[in-house]
Amino acid sequence: MQKNHPIATVIKNYLNKKSKMVTDARKEIQRRFHGLDWKDQKTILNAFLESGKVDREWAYSMLLDWWDPIFEPKVRELWETYQEYKCAWVIMRHFPKDYIKKHIEEFDKGGRDYYFICRRLSEDADFTIDKSKLSPEDYLMALYHGHRHIEDEEAKDVLFTIVSKLCMHTMPYMELPTFHVTIRGKVFIASDFRKVSIGVYYLEEMGKMDVVEAFRSWEKDVLYSVIESDEYEALCKKTLSDHNYGEELAFIVQKHLYHALPVKYKTLTDEEYDKKMVDTSASEMGFSDRLKYDEYLDFLNNQGAE
Repeated sequence: MQKNHPIATVIKNYLNKKSKMVTDARKEIQRRFHGLDWKDQKTILNAFLESGKVDREWAYSMLLDWWDPIFEPKVRELWETYQEYKCAWVIMRHFPKDYIKKHIEEFDKGGRDYYFICRRLSEDADFTIDKSKLSPEDYLMALYHGHRHIEDEEAKDVLFTIVSKLCMHTMPYMELPTFHVTIRGKVFIASDFRKVSIGVYYLEEMGKMDVVEAFRSWEKDVLYSVIESDEYEALCKKTLSDHNYGEELAFIVQKHLYHALPVKYKTLTDEEYDKKMVDTSASEMGFSDRLKYDEYLDFLNNQGAE
């Protein structure tokens, strides 16, 4: 059983960098932090902010939920000195909006940084959301959380853009939710895939029901095309693990989604797409998986000859 020392003693041991007890004190502080009084927590956070990078980063992660304006001057000083990524998280969540707007280029380092900037600023009427810096699903989320309006035609474009991006994914099965369970005899639909589901959800939340209903009708047509396809019939006759069955089904659904896309969302002909996706996927796989794709390519070629 671990023994708890008086927290004042533990903090003192941590602050004494010349002692041999700093590491043990750090571990005990981090283990006990959530159960301490706010006064002690503030002392600890200040101490960690005055320490090295690893300890500062731990303090930044705590400050996301344990914030007080007294930390603002120190966090500002650290940001302007080091521009550490986790420090930016704290600023984006807690600093005045004027500070964020003034330094917006410093916070936008790529990835999803701009999305979190939008989450903080999008409710301000004078903030313009730059759609080009967001993924389609993040764009819809930013609009929703900022209480912004979207026209039906743009909503449709964004949703089908999400589908077109899914169609270019080399492992579509990985785009299903982590909790997804493959059920034999049940075919995936477009909105089973995580990012498409996000898009549909936020359009529903924004009241774009006409767009969503039209999309539901479209994905139902794709479902029927999969069920009636020779690929799906052949898949159902194979002896496969549930995982491998799900992977192969995802590829079949992906192909039918692309074929059914309105032309404006396509960059390749259907024939070019089929060959590209097989070639791309095969180039990233081992020998046994290549055999599967060679078999699938032969199937596609035979289909085209009929």
